[in-house]
Amino acid sequence: MRKLLALTVATLAAAAGATWAAAAAGGTRLIDPLPLSGKVVGIDPGHNGRNYTDPSFLAHQIWNGREYEDCDTTGTATDAGYSEAQYNWNVAGYLAADLVAKGARVVLTRHSNNGLGPCVNTRSQIIDAARANVAIDIHADGGPPGGRGFAILEPVADGVNRHVIAASDRFALILRARFEAGTGMPLSTYDGVDGLQPRDDLAGLNLTTVPKVLIECGNMRNATDAALLVSSDFQRRAAAAMAYAITQFLTAGR
Repeated sequence: MRKLLALTVATLAAAAGATWAAAAAGGTRLIDPLPLSGKVVGIDPGHNGRNYTDPSFLAHQIWNGREYEDCDTTGTATDAGYSEAQYNWNVAGYLAADLVAKGARVVLTRHSNNGLGPCVNTRSQIIDAARANVAIDIHADGGPPGGRGFAILEPVADGVNRHVIAASDRFALILRARFEAGTGMPLSTYDGVDGLQPRDDLAGLNLTTVPKVLIECGNMRNATDAALLVSSDFQRRAAAAMAYAITQFLTAGR
């Protein structure tokens, strides 16, 4: 898979070079077909498909920048049993492919949906170590059955993340607008204000040293949201909206 992705990017890059050379010769300015060339994007698909098999692993405590919390959780699921971990993994795969096609290098915090963890602090460390230009934590919520919609969780200045608060907020605003327009999922009726929720109790946001947000893409315990979240069409549209927002954030001012 990695070889195939590398080949695809190389082919696109060669085509892009030829296109730009032709444009320069003709005095025509074209849109860059690889707008994320040289950029690194971190993707954290929340939870993992076999987290439920080891409660002791999940329960061991990690430092989240303010306090101790569980290493990870199983995540939620729809009433029919479709897991949040699977949703997160599917969207992350679509998003990674979209970003690679735009020239980005993608760093994932897990590489299958058949394992445990890693712990939430380790996920942040993976993305921080890669010096990602921006990162996104992908989740779906297990809220009240009567509540609908998506919310974007933002970091609150708390130590190591203090230098990326403003940039994270800019990314959150771009993502909010694009996700609503691109997927049709409404803003959350129960989480945050106008779809935005600052959080200081999550390792992924407290420990980030790169611009990052966490998106709860919808409420798996709401029948209307769940019907969307389990569909591959919605998952692809969710990934496309994220890719668009990431590209807009990283190319602003060009």
